[in-house]
Amino acid sequence: MARLSVNINKIATLRNSRGGNNPDLLQVAKDCERFGAQGITVHPRPDERHIRYNDVFGLKKIVTTEFNIEGNCEEQKFVDLVLASKPEQVTLVPDILGQITSNHGWDTITNQAYLKDIIKVFKEAGIRVSIFVDPVIEMVEAAATTGTDRIELYTEAYATQYTQNKEQAVAPYVKAAETAHKLGLGINAGHDLDLHNLKYFAENIPALDEVSIGHALISDALYYGLENTIQMYLRQLG
Repeated sequence: MARLSVNINKIATLRNSRGGNNPDLLQVAKDCERFGAQGITVHPRPDERHIRYNDVFGLKKIVTTEFNIEGNCEEQKFVDLVLASKPEQVTLVPDILGQITSNHGWDTITNQAYLKDIIKVFKEAGIRVSIFVDPVIEMVEAAATTGTDRIELYTEAYATQYTQNKEQAVAPYVKAAETAHKLGLGINAGHDLDLHNLKYFAENIPALDEVSIGHALISDALYYGLENTIQMYLRQLG
C-alpha cells in the first residue's frame, strides 16, 4: 500500500490570509498524523505566501511520521533550510520564481550534472532525495544516473486526461514506473490526484511508494471534515 503524505500548504495559506495563528499549522499537522496520514509535506516558496521558513523548524520538532520538504533547489535559501532542518525526504522541483504551482518535471538529461551535484549535497547530510519527473522513459532513465533515491511522477497530465480515457491517461505512468523500478528507484507521485482518480492510479502503478496530496484533500475536508477525508484517501490507496 502506498503511503499518504498530506501537503499542508493550503492550511498555511488560510492562516496567512488573516494573520495570527488560526488555523494552527502545527496542530493541523499533528491531527493529520493522528487521523492516519503517514507523512507531512510542505513546499516553502521565497515569498512565503503559504509555508514560512520558520514553520519548517516548528514542524520538524513535532512531526512523528515522514517529513517531506518540496522546493526549488536552485534557490540557496531553500538548500540552507533543508540542510538545517534535515527532513526525512527532500523533493526537488524545477520551479521558477513566483510560480503559482509546480507544472513540470526536471529535464534530467540537460540538468544531469547539476542534479548530481545538488543531490550529493543532500544525501551526504543523510536526507533521502526524490526529484520531480514527467512520465517520459528517457527522463526516468537519466534520473537513475543522478544519484537520486526516488522520483516523483508529476501527475497533472494523468488527472487532466482521466475523465476522457483513464487507460490512456495512466499508460505512460505505468511504463515510467516500470522503468524506474527496474533501475532501482523508489516511486512517489503527486499533483492533482484526488478522490476520483487516485484509486485507479494506485491500482495500476507498480511499486508505488508514496503519494503527496494537498489542494484536493484540503478542499475535500471543507465538506467531509479532515479526519474523514484522510480516511477516505487512505481507502483509495488500498
